[in-house]
Amino acid sequence: MSATCNCTEHVNKLNQQISVMRKEIKNLRQLLDSAVRSHRKHMTSLQSALTHIGQSRSPKSQPRPQAELETRNSLEKGTIQTVPIGYISSCFSVKNGTPRQPTICGPSRATLQIQQSVFNNPEHSLVGLDNYSHVWVIFLFHKNGHLSYKAKVKPPRLNGQRVGVYSTRSPHRPNALGLTLAKLDRVTGDTLHLSEIDMIAGTPVLDIKPYISDYDSPHSRVDIDTDTYDCGVQPESTSVPSEEGTTSVETLHSDSVALSSCTVDPQLDLGVERQDSHSTDPRILHSKDKSKVHILHPGDASSSSAPKALDKDITAVLGELKAYISEGHNPLTLGSSVGKSQASDGPKAKPLEPVEDSARPCYGEEAYSTIAGWIREPPVTSLEVRFTPHAERELGEFLAPINTESHDRPRFRFLRGPKEAAAAIRGVLSADPRSVYRRSRCKDRLFFFTLDTADITCWFGQGFAEVLRVRLVAVGKELAS
Repeated sequence: MSATCNCTEHVNKLNQQISVMRKEIKNLRQLLDSAVRSHRKHMTSLQSALTHIGQSRSPKSQPRPQAELETRNSLEKGTIQTVPIGYISSCFSVKNGTPRQPTICGPSRATLQIQQSVFNNPEHSLVGLDNYSHVWVIFLFHKNGHLSYKAKVKPPRLNGQRVGVYSTRSPHRPNALGLTLAKLDRVTGDTLHLSEIDMIAGTPVLDIKPYISDYDSPHSRVDIDTDTYDCGVQPESTSVPSEEGTTSVETLHSDSVALSSCTVDPQLDLGVERQDSHSTDPRILHSKDKSKVHILHPGDASSSSAPKALDKDITAVLGELKAYISEGHNPLTLGSSVGKSQASDGPKAKPLEPVEDSARPCYGEEAYSTIAGWIREPPVTSLEVRFTPHAERELGEFLAPINTESHDRPRFRFLRGPKEAAAAIRGVLSADPRSVYRRSRCKDRLFFFTLDTADITCWFGQGFAEVLRVRLVAVGKELAS
């Protein structure tokens, strides 16, 4: 009996040893595979370094045709290697508290210096850019922490609801590219001075392009399908019937628009485009070529010099004009009688056949662009921002960058003083910079973020955020950023 027990114990020990040996063998195999991969990586790096040294010693040697072919094929397939043209120096040093959109914090400022490794004379690349007020900045989300992404995301403004990643501005995307519209304050040498930004310090910038409203804004476009409309218009005058059976005529003063046949020059800008964006007067309209058409009321000071036809009730005329267009008539007849004398008893424009609603040009802001409803009316409302008296005193101690007063007081690098800093803090906190998780599940109501050289301490209540302290950023923390 005892011999059987001893044999069983011996077998168990052997099995344990075999199990340990198998684990050791598995570990050795993993180490061997790792060593092989590391060796291949080092050999590839060494080969690349030797190739680079050989090319540098023979600068007159031509690149190999195979390399050129590979580069061309990569470009055609959309595979490129990006090189930052510069790095953002911003008033936001960390992700916490950085605005999610550029319009949230208008006073936010940053600088971008073009690197000399990109151009021998980087200031030459910025010649002429000071003619523009805004620039597009294409950058990398370098603080994502990982490259994972999902088809659906939870925007903070939707408070946990999921939508497709391409219907949001989420930084977690297959290609971690960011796009922002920044205000260009000035250009000095090789440096751009920007404001209304939403990028943190150290952001790699890949490209900058000028913002051109005539090209980039849908409000400056009028899409008219010339195949949909009949251009059989009487060239003498344009008449709009009124309710009383009379005719009200409006003269458009322009020498650049005329319709004389059914063929419309695609390069010719026709029709009234939109209301003047710089005027609150709804009677001022813009044509595509930026000429202004001013419709005067009879009571206006300058109405005495207007044609007698303008003495009619303009409100009624505009109402009839709206109904006239909505019935499917040609809106281009407004420009068909340019430069012609018009009378109330003149010939009427040839009416058009009704067309489908989808084929008609639309007028008004909603015709040019459409956005998701949750952008303007999100489930998360804006917060009221308060300052404690202590925080107000601390913020008031900060000086502007160009201030020459006592060096003992804290000083901003980007912001122009306590008032601008207070406005920036209000902009950041009113949009609730907390994540959905922190907003809904975290019991800690305190929140910390850095703005320029100030450390902000605040807490969130029901519908408000209150700033508790505003202190100078610690020296070590500032250097690390």
